[in-house]
Amino acid sequence: MNQQQLLEELESRVAFQEDALDKMSEEMAKQGAEIARLTQIIKILHQQVKQIAPDQISAPEDDAPPPHY
Repeated sequence: MNQQQLLEELESRVAFQEDALDKMSEEMAKQGAEIARLTQIIKILHQQVKQIAPDQISAPEDDAPPPHY
């Protein structure tokens, strides 16, 4: 393989990697937005549950672990 072919091969690999990084970055941004949206939904649902049955919600540290632990 001569230097020109090697250079073209390396340029091709770099272009492929840049494209892959761009796609991953876009996907991570979408996932971040989705996580933020779902977090907001959970907060809203938690507030609604507290309004419906405030005395039935306990803190996780108040729950005793199952006997097999």
